[in-house]
This record gives sequence, C-alpha cells and structure tokens, in this order.
Amino acid sequence: MSLTEKGYKKRLIDDKLKRYLNVFGAVSIEGPKWCGKTWTALNHSNSVSYVTETSVKKLALINPKNIFNEKRPQLIDEWQIVPSIWDSVRHECDRSHETGKFILTGSTTLMKEKQREEIHHSGAGRIARLKMHTMSLYESGDSTGDISITQMLENIDINKNVGEVELKEIANLIIRGGWPESLNINKKDYTLIPKSYIEAILNIDIDKEEKIRDKNKIKMLLKSLSRNESTIVNNKTIIKDIEENETSDDILSSRTTLIDYLDLLERLYLIENQESYSLNYRSPERVGKSVKRHLADPSLACACLGLNVDKLMKDLNTFGFLFEALVERDLRVYMEYLDGNIYHFRDNITGLEVDSILEFEDGEYAAVEIKLGYNEVDEAIKNLQLFYSNMVKKPKFMCVIVGVCQAIYKDPNTGIYVVPITALMP
Repeated sequence: MSLTEKGYKKRLIDDKLKRYLNVFGAVSIEGPKWCGKTWTALNHSNSVSYVTETSVKKLALINPKNIFNEKRPQLIDEWQIVPSIWDSVRHECDRSHETGKFILTGSTTLMKEKQREEIHHSGAGRIARLKMHTMSLYESGDSTGDISITQMLENIDINKNVGEVELKEIANLIIRGGWPESLNINKKDYTLIPKSYIEAILNIDIDKEEKIRDKNKIKMLLKSLSRNESTIVNNKTIIKDIEENETSDDILSSRTTLIDYLDLLERLYLIENQESYSLNYRSPERVGKSVKRHLADPSLACACLGLNVDKLMKDLNTFGFLFEALVERDLRVYMEYLDGNIYHFRDNITGLEVDSILEFEDGEYAAVEIKLGYNEVDEAIKNLQLFYSNMVKKPKFMCVIVGVCQAIYKDPNTGIYVVPITALMP
C-alpha cells in the first residue's frame, strides 16, 4: 500500500522508478525543488521519514539507522541534510540482496566540502540515481498524446485534425511552467510560484553554502541566463551581457567567479544545459561544441525577466525562444523515459542549426525543428532537408514541432512530421 497523496497525477518517471526498485536496493530521485519528487516517491513507498523534521534529523545525526524501519520501500526525504544517511543506506542494502528497500529524494547535491567528506562510497550497484524534471505537457494533461515519439520512430502514417490551441494559451503554459502546485490555481496567479522559487534560491539556498556569495550577482547571472534562454552562448558572452546591463559596482567580471556561480546553480538543479551533437556529420571539425543554455523550467526565465502573458504576446521573438525552451523541457522528459538523450546541432562554418537531436538507446537518432507559428513550417522543413543531406548516417525520422497548428500530419513530399506540442507524448 503506497502513501500516494490525494490528487496525485501519474508521472512518466513512475514506470522507471518501479523498474529500478525491482533491480536496486535503493533509488535516489534528484531534481529541482517543487518538481514533485516527494509526491512521486510517496506513490511507491510504504513508510516515510522527513529529515526536515527536527526530531528525525536529530535521530539521524546520532546514527542514521535510528530512522530506518521495516516498512519498505521507505522514503527518506531530503536525505542530504544528514549526508551520512547515504552510506548507511548503502550498508543496509549490502546486508541482504533484497531490492526496493529505500527511496531517497533531494533537491540539491551536497554543496559543503564537509558534507561531501561524510560520503565514502558512490553507492554504485546499490543506489540507482533517477533525474526528475518539472512536468511535461503530457503529464500535466495539456497534451492529448495523439502522436508519440515512438510512433514516429516506427514511421507511422498519420493525418489527424486535433484542433488549434490559441497562441495565448501557449503563452499561459510557458508562464505557468510544469510545477505540480500550479495546475489548479487561477491563471492570474501563474507567475507566483516561479517568482517564489527564484526568491527561495536567492534568500535561502545560497545561504546554506560555506562560501560567501553575492546574492545580487547571482540574481544578475540568472537574468543573463534568462535573456539567453535556448541560445548557444559561452561564458564570455554572459559576462559581457552582465557588464552591459548593470552598473560598474555590480559587474561580474571574474571568469573563476562565474564558473563558481554556475556550479552553484547546477548543484541546485536550476540549469539544464543541452549538449551538442556531432556524430555522423560529413565535416565533424566544423561542428560547434557549445551547450544550449536552459533553466530548469521556462517559467523561471519569465520570473527573472518579469514577463507575463501580455508581455510575451507583444514580443514574439522572446516568445519564440521560450517556446523552444518549453518544447525541449518536454523532449528531455520524454527521451529520459525512453532511455535516450537530447542534443542540439550547429555547423560553425555554414551556420546550419537543428534545434533538437533525439538520440535513442540503440544509437538511432531523430532531428527536430521547433517553431512557434505554422507559418514557419516550410522554412523548418527546408532546414531539416539540408541537415539530412549532410549526414553520413541518416536520421530515423525528422519532425517540426509547432505551437499553433490544428493538425498532425506527415508531409507527403519529404516524409517530415509536423506535430503540435499539445499533441505529443513519448
């Protein structure tokens, strides 16, 4: 009998977590705050210990085994507050070959050097790690799932009217984000949770570090990352962006400091960078290596920039970048469900770019272009054809994912799929 919260919406990670619990002694679910880790873990647990509770923390500090019980799987929530829990869980898993003993959840990796020293074993072979993200549109019920990535991989023929979603509704989905707590609130309040998230990062989480960091500079960095959402920019560009938009007293000019601050944001699971793809290209030396920058959820970029639906509707250029972030958040969730990966592609000489490369477990891949409006589909198809002609190993399928489009179809001339994001599932 699980401890599922009332109103729990099934997540794609549920299936993978169930598989892992049948193989490993423990599973660690890691990801940004408020993305639903605890709710999902409760869905698979028969008991729970919240290390955020003072009494539980005190017992665990004396000896982590004090909080273990026999009702398994046992969820230990925010285990990193008492880092020695990790090794104790590993030892408990070594004690017998039973699987599915523990589920650990955490919204930060261990930051302080003293904390990291308390862990003596990686847990390899005993504790599996699962990354969790904010909700995709399919998980939140905002995608009908009329077509799947798997179906396109199998080369199905499809022509189906699914009804057009208004541009303003796409803007609402970006502003709201994939936070489970946002699903049942009024649209006028969609900005509140992402704003509160950023405030919590600035006023609580960075205070837990042993290093003294300038909150204002971290805020500036978040704004720069938000301005560069879904783009390929290096650290020099970010520093320059900050210098051009802030006073001389606030300049973040040290490369070492920037790397340190970016590392902090990664430890808080606030950054989801998209690596570059270079395999099978005719001129691999021309392929860019820079990452595409993303925050963990597009709503966070909106919160940092003070954007709402009306502002997005008046700035279609920014709207387009944030729509790309929304789609690539969903693709990341879907590809991890399929045991695959998501990349981007850029030829540094010709400037040829493909928004997303989906690489599957068997090494096959697909190429995806992302466009907010249907009027951009023809251009996207031409771009994908050019990419196709330059690849030694051809993609299994190619696809244009669109914000505003009333039908799913396979282009009769090229075989390229055209899919509204509100109709996609893994």
